[in-house]
Amino acid sequence: MSDAWVALESGVDPAERTAALRRAYEAYLTVGRVERPVRPVVADSWRRSARAHVSPEGTAGVELDEDALGAYRSSHPLARAMPLVRELTGAYAMDGEHLVAVCDAHGRLLWVEGPSATRRKAGRMNFVPGARWAEAVAGTNAPGTAIAVDRPVQVFAAEHFRRPVQAWTCAAAPIHDPGTGRVLGAVDITGGDRLAHPHSLAFVGAVARAAESQLALLAPPPAAGRVLLTALGRDEALLVTGGRKVRLSRRHSEILVVLARRPEGMGGDELLVELYEDETVTPVTLRAELSRLRHLLGPGLLRSRPYRLAVPVDADFDTVARRLAAGAVTGAMSAYAGPLLPASQSPAVVRLRRRLEEQLRAALIARGDPGLLADWAYTPWGEDDLVVWRALASVLPAHQRPSALARVHELDAWLGT
Repeated sequence: MSDAWVALESGVDPAERTAALRRAYEAYLTVGRVERPVRPVVADSWRRSARAHVSPEGTAGVELDEDALGAYRSSHPLARAMPLVRELTGAYAMDGEHLVAVCDAHGRLLWVEGPSATRRKAGRMNFVPGARWAEAVAGTNAPGTAIAVDRPVQVFAAEHFRRPVQAWTCAAAPIHDPGTGRVLGAVDITGGDRLAHPHSLAFVGAVARAAESQLALLAPPPAAGRVLLTALGRDEALLVTGGRKVRLSRRHSEILVVLARRPEGMGGDELLVELYEDETVTPVTLRAELSRLRHLLGPGLLRSRPYRLAVPVDADFDTVARRLAAGAVTGAMSAYAGPLLPASQSPAVVRLRRRLEEQLRAALIARGDPGLLADWAYTPWGEDDLVVWRALASVLPAHQRPSALARVHELDAWLGT
């Protein structure tokens, strides 16, 4: 196969491939062995699905009712791109066989559009607005897997992890925030075997890129002189200043995070203690790092005596903290892309990272909203969080509870609690 992300190579009979995939799928469920012709991207997804205790016979859970869904998607960044998505995908959505769907970064379907008969058929497996199709809860599927691997992907027939979905084929591509690079969600085309073609994968990828371009065009210009800092869920922060995007080294990321939190500035000795866990690091080393950072940022942004930033900074971690302080838990969770500079051992960064995590976790548990708790639990940083998994299991509807309880029992055994 020339492209491992395309479901069917040229000349392959879809019926024959479907039969072979079904045999391989049953072998995987029976003995845990991946056989040909399963593609590596699908095999990896099956393994993740199994580790997440996804039931092969289950269906996706609907987490947002009509009122909650309407409020959420009207305020979602992808709402601004939907007119363009509809324009580009209209032929697919109205040909009588295909659906066009857009989900958020947590795999919740926000829009599912197409012929009513096809939507009714898809509704039998809960492929409906408000349902969560993240890979960790719905198994291998194009929108969920595209978000998990952060690239366009096709999923054909029995490549789906859940049997009720294996009558369908889908192609999806992630959509990113053009300013920060963060995944906002994915656009998906779902239908029959005809989608298992390189053209559909290329098309859905092009739609995603067009949506990103549209979001960039519609984004309000940053206030004059302001600096945007993105440091959640990434080890190398992204700085936007003066129309430039600057990807910072790990040490420079730590310096910017610390100084962004202290607009009044810091002396060299204090900054040294806040940045370096190794007490043998000398002031000379810090001054050299600051000199390199000043050269990278350009004149006038980094000042000294005391060390401080010359202009206000809009930092994503401050956005989360402000929303939490205002009681906007849903907004705080939507802005939380992951732990702050997760690999950093800088004392100041570690304190801030832990404080933000603890405050957000506490707010999620106190709110007791199943969707928000699941947003945390089904992430790399939340998959081993026993307290949140217990809270999630306690508020889920009975028919959705077994998977969460299985994870609770697994973590109990692993942690020896």
